[in-house]
Amino acid sequence: MQLNQDVSQCVAVCHACAAACNACAAACLAAPDVEAMRACVAITIDCAQLCELTAGMLARSSAVAGVTCLACSSACTTCAQECVRHSNAHCQQCAAVCRKCAQLCAQMAS
Repeated sequence: MQLNQDVSQCVAVCHACAAACNACAAACLAAPDVEAMRACVAITIDCAQLCELTAGMLARSSAVAGVTCLACSSACTTCAQECVRHSNAHCQQCAAVCRKCAQLCAQMAS
């Protein structure tokens, strides 16, 4: 896998998704009813870490980048599904970025 424009775009979106997920997790932890946000916090943290791992694998042209792209796409899809359930802006923004990241990572994996 070469570091071409498609790969560079996916790396950038993975970083943006990780940032959105981390911001979402922090905002959820500050929510008045943090217990209601437990699942959201858990998946956004997991998704953020997987996005950063995937970005690194892609940037290094790792031989296993396709595997991490598949995992990242799955995690982003799951995260988007959880975040969209919540009406607050940070969850909605996170869901949107996760959907984009899931799509690009799926394309990189194929």
